[in-house]
Amino acid sequence: MKSITIKGSERESVGKKATKALRNAGKVPCVVYGGEKPLHFSADELAFRDLVYTPNAHTVAIELEGKETVNAVLQDIQFHPVTDAIIHIDFYQLFDDKMVTMNIPVRLQGNSPGVRNGGRLLFRKRKLAIKALPSKLPDFFDIDISKLKIGQNISVASLLNDEFTILHPESQVVVQVKTARTAVVTDDEDEDEDGAEGAEGASEDTAQE
Repeated sequence: MKSITIKGSERESVGKKATKALRNAGKVPCVVYGGEKPLHFSADELAFRDLVYTPNAHTVAIELEGKETVNAVLQDIQFHPVTDAIIHIDFYQLFDDKMVTMNIPVRLQGNSPGVRNGGRLLFRKRKLAIKALPSKLPDFFDIDISKLKIGQNISVASLLNDEFTILHPESQVVVQVKTARTAVVTDDEDEDEDGAEGAEGASEDTAQE
């Protein structure tokens, strides 16, 4: 998994006054949990752009002056309710021999014949939570939908891997093609048993569970 480097400064004071001063200076107060004790630091808000404003999953290499680099993952982030500025970030430290839980994005590849025939593509799970050692964390789940016909789906069961544990039931549907009123079912396709459903002419739906 790709790692993003964040360069910051360790915080000596973590009080409200010091935190407010950091934010006024365009800095984001942060804390790293999971080690012997919490590590408090701050960094420029722009330093988190490629980590926060992306659908991709990344690990983080936190570089602080005079300190060893700390590898971590994003745990929680808080935004200002009005300006949407980042006001605080929690990280969790990574260790080579310790499992970590992380949400991994799902990417669809190919073109579904069911959609070409008028079915509705429902992308149910855009991210999947997994548990794995840091070295086994995948960048994406790539799902080929080039053979997905009307009434068919792809579930978690088809994504199981010995290198990590997917924290969803095996029956959890990730993507499926449902029947629409305009759908044309070919001889080698079965209609969805749920019958006609959805807006007429729709070829794709972003509904999620």
